[in-house]
Amino acid sequence: MYLKENDIAPDFALYDTEKNLVKLSDQKGKNVVVLFFPLAFTGVCTKELCATRDSIGDYESLDAQVLAISVDSPFALAKFKEEQNLNFPLLSDFNKEAARAYGALYDEFVLGLKGVAKRSAFVVDKEGVIRYAEVLEDAGQLPDFVTVKEALAKLN
Repeated sequence: MYLKENDIAPDFALYDTEKNLVKLSDQKGKNVVVLFFPLAFTGVCTKELCATRDSIGDYESLDAQVLAISVDSPFALAKFKEEQNLNFPLLSDFNKEAARAYGALYDEFVLGLKGVAKRSAFVVDKEGVIRYAEVLEDAGQLPDFVTVKEALAKLN
């Protein structure tokens, strides 16, 4: 079962593409959008993250930090970030601990791949409480970003 509204967001400590350790707990005082995505360099993930890139001003105006997480290595994510000119942190959950804690992990994905993050969106408020949660079973779907932004707007 995945996390839901009013749950305390599990902390995580994951490396970004610059090999910096990023902790959710270090974001206290900021609203955070946590996006889990299955795999870098895939069509729907690229579409999702490029749409996020193109609307980063919306998130900034809502006082929110976007953190996108996949089970890819930091090295693969660095190349993906560079190629797509992404303007927010990509974090490696290579050991699958964060996705598991959030209930956002497939037992089995396409081609028999095990332990891939489910496409998900969580809005975490400044105190670390989840105010919106969406975990998609169908990796071909995108999170409801209109509702994500509405949830953020309610926090300000």
